[in-house]
Amino acid sequence: MEGMSEREYSAHSGLSRGAIQKARKAGRLVVYSDGSINAAASDVRRADMTDPDQQRRSTGGDSGFSGPADSSSYLKARTALTVYQAQDKQLGIQKKKGTLVDRARAEALVFRLARQERDTWVTWPARVAALMAAEVALGVEKQTGTPVIIEAAILQRVLEAHVRQHLDALADLRVSFG
Repeated sequence: MEGMSEREYSAHSGLSRGAIQKARKAGRLVVYSDGSINAAASDVRRADMTDPDQQRRSTGGDSGFSGPADSSSYLKARTALTVYQAQDKQLGIQKKKGTLVDRARAEALVFRLARQERDTWVTWPARVAALMAAEVALGVEKQTGTPVIIEAAILQRVLEAHVRQHLDALADLRVSFG
């Protein structure tokens, strides 16, 4: 026998016998004509054909952080790319379902709705002051029996002051989208 048996090469390489058999079937080992394994040539061929990170894990090497020249950086980059692609697909699905909205568009919509609400409240006293003055005057007249005149302009100024005070308090609220 010129080279090593599978058991001997297993002990030499630190791999299981099953891993040696798989490597032999995959052509990652150099075998002599008598079926024995050429250890030196097989080590070189296995190193060239096997992912370095996979090889280190199979021999029990650590899987800690690596530098840019370390072979595991490729695996980490590939993993990061796969995670990114999965997240990108998930965002696309959420967008199609309508569960994901564009942040700038949502902020613009909230701003527009708040502006409309504010404009409605700013113009409200002018719209209702005369009606409120008439209703209050009628109510006082029914209770006292004497006619009363309430100036709509005065009531409008009072309402505007209170509405502005309320809107100033609301202006301190901030919408946060996280």
